[in-house]
Amino acid sequence: MTTSKRLAGRKVARFQRNITKRGSVESSAKKGNEYPVGPILLGFFVFVVVGSSLFQIIRTATSKSMA
Repeated sequence: MTTSKRLAGRKVARFQRNITKRGSVESSAKKGNEYPVGPILLGFFVFVVVGSSLFQIIRTATSKSMA
C-alpha cells in the first residue's frame, strides 16, 4: 500500500466510526432550566418597569390640566 492509500484508509475508518455516533448528544450538554438573565438583573428590570408605570399613573392623576 502506498502512503496515500493508508492515509485514505484511516480517514475512512475514522469516518465510519463517527457515523454511529451521529445524532447522539450527551445529556450533560443540555443546560436544563437555567435562565439567561440573573435574578438580580430581572428584579431590577421589573422594578424599573413597574416603578415607571406607577410614576406615570401618579403624574397623570395629579396633573392640573384635564385636557
